[in-house]
Amino acid sequence: MVCLGNICRSPLAEGILKHKIRQRGLDWTVDSAGTGHWHAGEVPDGRSIAVARRYGIDITDQRARQFQPADFERFDRIFVMDTQNLREVLRLAREAEHRAKVQLMLDLTHPGQDRSVPDPYYDDDGFEVVFRMLDSACDTLFHD
Repeated sequence: MVCLGNICRSPLAEGILKHKIRQRGLDWTVDSAGTGHWHAGEVPDGRSIAVARRYGIDITDQRARQFQPADFERFDRIFVMDTQNLREVLRLAREAEHRAKVQLMLDLTHPGQDRSVPDPYYDDDGFEVVFRMLDSACDTLFHD
């Protein structure tokens, strides 16, 4: 899960997906990162923590980190939150196999529409909307 600073959207996506994985007893590895380095080492934004908590998800153990080219080897799929993140991650991809792993998160619910998960950083009310978008997108990863 990749967004800009790894403190709002991608930590929510990571937390939501990990929660769903635990509920299903699956053994998947999920992580999140940002294309930028500004918040490396920080906990998620308090508003992301609060909205996740409302849904019984604790993301306080997460720490922001910057996306690295090695992530292409570590993960089978890389979901980005918006088209800017998509461009930045694809710029780091050196192989077609790596580029093929990268997908906009909302392509899961709106295939081919190139929709972005809005960055709620400057809109306190946006965190609930973003949570619902990410929750719905994560649901599509399961075939039960």
